[in-house]
Amino acid sequence: MYPAELVQPMKDDLTNVGFKQMTSAAEVDQTVPNAKGTMLVVVNSVCGCAAGNMRPGVKLSLKGDKVPSHLTTVFAGVDAEATAQARNYFLPYPPSSPSIALFKDGKLVHFLERHHIEGGTAQMIAENLMEAYNEFC
Repeated sequence: MYPAELVQPMKDDLTNVGFKQMTSAAEVDQTVPNAKGTMLVVVNSVCGCAAGNMRPGVKLSLKGDKVPSHLTTVFAGVDAEATAQARNYFLPYPPSSPSIALFKDGKLVHFLERHHIEGGTAQMIAENLMEAYNEFC
């Protein structure tokens, strides 16, 4: 577990732009399969690629014409129960932090694993997500 004062700014980076933080398995189970329309689930992380690329890329992706109906996040290494439960909905993809999942009517339709995020710029991540939004939102 990471100290709360270390991760709070990283959580705030997403919640300040409208992401709902899921902190328990029950909350994930109430949210993910029951969401109507599209929902983005971001597995937030302390790792450098998340701090440097993923969060800014996700935020940039929300500036397009089409965006998900619902924005949610779990924090790997902090909200372990919620993260583990969210990952059950990402199958067949293996656990990955950070990662980004797009659901439509409770079904996974697009997924970015850590290896898609590492080494990419925020712009590249945003463009990938915006293409998915254009297709599914």
